[in-house]
Amino acid sequence: MRVLGLAIGIFCGGACLLAQSDRGTITGTVSDPAGAVVANAPVEARHLETGAVYQAGTSSTGNYTLAQLPAGNYEITVTVPGFKRFVRQKVDLPVAQTLRIDATLEVGSNSESVTVSEAAPLLKTESGELSHNVSTETMNNLPVMGIGASAGSAGIRNPYAVLQVIPGADWRPDTSVRVNGLPSNTQSLRIEGQDATNGLIDTQSMTQPSVDAIQEFAVQTSNYSAEYGQAGGGFFNATMKSGTNTFHGSAYEYFVNEALNAGTPFTNDGNGNLLRPRQRRNDFGFTTGGPVRIPKLFNGHDKAFFFFNFEQFRETVITNNAPITVPTLGFRNGNFGSALTNRNLCPTATPNCDPIGRPILENTVYDPATQRTAPNGQTIRDPFPNNTIPLTEQDPVALKIQSLIPQPTSAGPINNFLTTYTNPRLTYIPSVKIDYLLGPKSKISGYWSRTATNTPNNTALPFPISSGVPSAIVAHTIRLNFDQTIKPTLLLHMGVGLLYDLVNQPVPPYDPVAGIGLKGLYASLFPSIQGLNAAQGGLSVNMGSGAQVKLVNTKPTANTSLTWVRNNHTYKAGGEMILEGYPAFNQTYANSWSVFSTIESGLPSTNGQSLAGGTPGYPYASFLLGGRGG
Repeated sequence: MRVLGLAIGIFCGGACLLAQSDRGTITGTVSDPAGAVVANAPVEARHLETGAVYQAGTSSTGNYTLAQLPAGNYEITVTVPGFKRFVRQKVDLPVAQTLRIDATLEVGSNSESVTVSEAAPLLKTESGELSHNVSTETMNNLPVMGIGASAGSAGIRNPYAVLQVIPGADWRPDTSVRVNGLPSNTQSLRIEGQDATNGLIDTQSMTQPSVDAIQEFAVQTSNYSAEYGQAGGGFFNATMKSGTNTFHGSAYEYFVNEALNAGTPFTNDGNGNLLRPRQRRNDFGFTTGGPVRIPKLFNGHDKAFFFFNFEQFRETVITNNAPITVPTLGFRNGNFGSALTNRNLCPTATPNCDPIGRPILENTVYDPATQRTAPNGQTIRDPFPNNTIPLTEQDPVALKIQSLIPQPTSAGPINNFLTTYTNPRLTYIPSVKIDYLLGPKSKISGYWSRTATNTPNNTALPFPISSGVPSAIVAHTIRLNFDQTIKPTLLLHMGVGLLYDLVNQPVPPYDPVAGIGLKGLYASLFPSIQGLNAAQGGLSVNMGSGAQVKLVNTKPTANTSLTWVRNNHTYKAGGEMILEGYPAFNQTYANSWSVFSTIESGLPSTNGQSLAGGTPGYPYASFLLGGRGG
């Protein structure tokens, strides 16, 4: 019973503790010319770009496994006394993939070698998952990553765009990711083996790495192993670039300019050319990497490497051709005579349908101070003479708010104010990765990146009545991985990480009591005011953002795994920890939200109903009355 209990405990532990990794695996069997397996044969995999050596040994049944290998090109070597040295060149190991490289030794001296240069077999025999590996070069060469509007709300190139070349996948920038018809946004994103899924907001670009810092992007769409679980709609694994023994770098820029665009048909700029709306976007950056060297102090050749990347996106949208409607001088003085259409809203058969026998004219402004009960029990009011609200009846808070609204720039009741404002957007992603070989059996690597997007989201109206909500979004991604070869058939991997997301809407504070005399609010914000527009004029845009939000997602992660080669089997067990929380600061629901309509300045007996397609009352008049008739 004790043996059975121990077996059940080991099984449950292995089922519950599943590790996650972006590393690859090379496995195979070493045999002699007669086909007999060779036990205890030393196996080495040398990373061709860095010179890093990963060691393993065959089991008693001739099997070996080199686990937790970074993606890249390798040379596999098997050296056994009495046999020629076996060398397999140019083994390209993709991210999170398992390759089988069998070695057949030939009798001879170790000073001789048998070199095999054929490619690894295309047919996967070690796992049944369906996966797609896309390199940075492929992403850059295919027209799938645009900048600006075509790339999503952040504008910068988004590596998630590789889904456009993967069968069965649908990608909507910063909106949804759908794989094989599974529910949207159920995918899992890993960067350097640690969870980087943005659980705060379904916005992929918020935590994305820079495209040119990615070594390879692997997308597993189905049948992936248990260690890649916790994902329904695809498992995305990004391995970041490392430095090599040679210094190397790159610089790039992607840009959009209206000079390269087609002109708008049937237009003329005055010089015989078609009009081309202004478009200016720039996505630029550089990379550099190599061995870490400190003159006269440290030489990191074959031992320590760095890779640095910087990418930035810039765009400024200038809005100067979108007129809005602001109140006319007459409206500002309470005179709504120009709003009258003289259309009687009563049916033709009963032209006097007011409860006391008066006609009801469209846009008539009624005086709340005259409200009373008619003989038939309905509530009535009297219209303001000349459809004009006296200054003594106008709300003092509304008048102070009105003084903040810009004056018209042209005549007419509508589209009489030409807006001019800019909206810059800046996104930048610096990142650095350090790899250090502590010895032939110990390796450590660290990665850090910062993805930030800032935009003021300006609108047609100035502060404090602007409805724009500034946005400052930042995400830090930190990774630290350690690999230790305990013995040739036993490998330990440990990793820790931190994902820190901050979504901040830094709306400038405003004191509504001191500024406009509005009391009783619980937020230091300008109130949100809506519904002031009508066909004959008013204010066509909303005032006040009404919102101030600060969301924080601090996600510490950790994982560990132990790979053990025993006879004909490779065992792997491990565990993962993900801690996630959403501290939030929000003044949105503590602020005042006011929506005005025709009801507050209309005739109560109509109850805001549409009569013959129109209504009595006027939204901007309701605002000047302070909503007293509501």
